[in-house]
Amino acid sequence: MKTFKVIVLGAGKVGRAVAHFLANNEWGGFEVALCDSDPVALKASASTLLRTYTLQVTDLAHLTHSLRGAHSVVSALPSSFNPVVAEACLATGANYFDLTEDFSGSQIIRAIAEKAAPGQIFMPQCGLAPGFISVAAGHLAKQFDRLETLHMRVGALPIFPTNMLKYNLTWSTDGLINEYCNPCQAIIDGELHEVMALEGHETFNWDGVEYEAFNTSGGLGTMCETLKGKVRELNYKAIRYKGHRDLAHFMMNELRLRDDRAVLRALLEKSVPSTRQDAVFTFCSATGWKNGQYEQLTDARRVRHGAFADKEWSAIQMTAAAAVCAMVDLHALNHFKDPRGLLRQEEVSFEDFLSNRFGCIYDIRGKSPVGAEESSIMPALKGSGIYQSANR
Repeated sequence: MKTFKVIVLGAGKVGRAVAHFLANNEWGGFEVALCDSDPVALKASASTLLRTYTLQVTDLAHLTHSLRGAHSVVSALPSSFNPVVAEACLATGANYFDLTEDFSGSQIIRAIAEKAAPGQIFMPQCGLAPGFISVAAGHLAKQFDRLETLHMRVGALPIFPTNMLKYNLTWSTDGLINEYCNPCQAIIDGELHEVMALEGHETFNWDGVEYEAFNTSGGLGTMCETLKGKVRELNYKAIRYKGHRDLAHFMMNELRLRDDRAVLRALLEKSVPSTRQDAVFTFCSATGWKNGQYEQLTDARRVRHGAFADKEWSAIQMTAAAAVCAMVDLHALNHFKDPRGLLRQEEVSFEDFLSNRFGCIYDIRGKSPVGAEESSIMPALKGSGIYQSANR
C-alpha cells in the first residue's frame, strides 16, 4: 500500500485522536506527524506510531517550510489559525482539512481554495457538525424529487450528568462558545435568514429520556448555500438535556458573558468538568415529494464512548476524528472525482463514508469496531415538523 504523509496540527482532544487513528499500524497507509506549540501537549500525545514536533503556526514562512512534502494537512487548531495554515498548504500543494465550525473563517478558506492546483483540495468543516451531519443530510435530500424541509440535530452529551447545566466539556471550549454566541443561518420560507443562537427551542423524547434542541451557530456548514432555492425550511439545532438552554441563555445574555469570551472561557473551564463518558446523537429528518407522493425520511444514530485504534476515547473525540480521517482516507483512495479546490461535505457519498475504515464508527449495521446504536424510538420534536418514524 502506498504511504501518504499527513501532518496534524494541534494536539488537543480531537487532534490527538486524529493523529492516533491515522497512524494505527494495523490499518497502515499513513505516515503521521503531530505538531503543536505546547511541548506538554505533545508529550501527553506521544506514541511509537507517530512523530511529534513543536511548531509555531503563526510564522507563514516557517510553517510553509514545515509542511513541504505532506500529502495532507489536518488543522485541529482554533479557527483563527486556519487561514494561515490554508495559505501554507496552497504554497506547498498539500491537501487541506479542518474541523472548524466558524463560518467567517471558512469563507476565507474558500477564497484560498479558488487558487488550488489540479488534484489539490481544501475541505473545511470535516468534523461532526458541520461534517458528518452534512453528509447524512445531503444523502436524505438527494432522495427527493422536490425537497420541502430538512432538519439537522446533533448533541454530544455526558452519559451521567450531575451539574445543573447537565453538561460536561467534551470538546473545544472555544468551539462551544462560538456555537452559543455567534449568529446562526437558516432557510425560512425559501429565504436565507440569520437567527439568534439559543432560540428556536423545542423538546423531544429519545428512548424515554427528555431532551431539548435550540439554534447554535456553524452546524449547517455550506448547506444553506447548497440548498438555497431548493428547500422551504432548513435549520440546525444542538441537542441538550432539558433545562440546559435556560441556564446557558442566562449566562450568555443576562450576565452578558457573550461580550467577554475570555472570562466566559475561564469560567467554564474552571467550573464545568470534562468527561470521556459521553454519547453523540445525530438526527436528520427530511420531507418532500418523491414519485408524486409527500414523504418523510429520517436518519438517527447514537455513538457511545469506547475503544478505537487501541485506546479509549470519548464519543465526541471518536466521531469528530473519524469524520475528518474518513475524508483524508477517501481522498487518498481517489474516491473524489476530478478533485480541485473547495470540496463540500454534502458532496461526499454517504455509502462511501460509512463503508470507510474510519467512517464506519457511525455505521449502525455493525461494521465498526465500536458501532453506532440504532434507536428503537425515533425522536418526535414538538413543533418542528419531525414525527416518530423508522430509521431509513
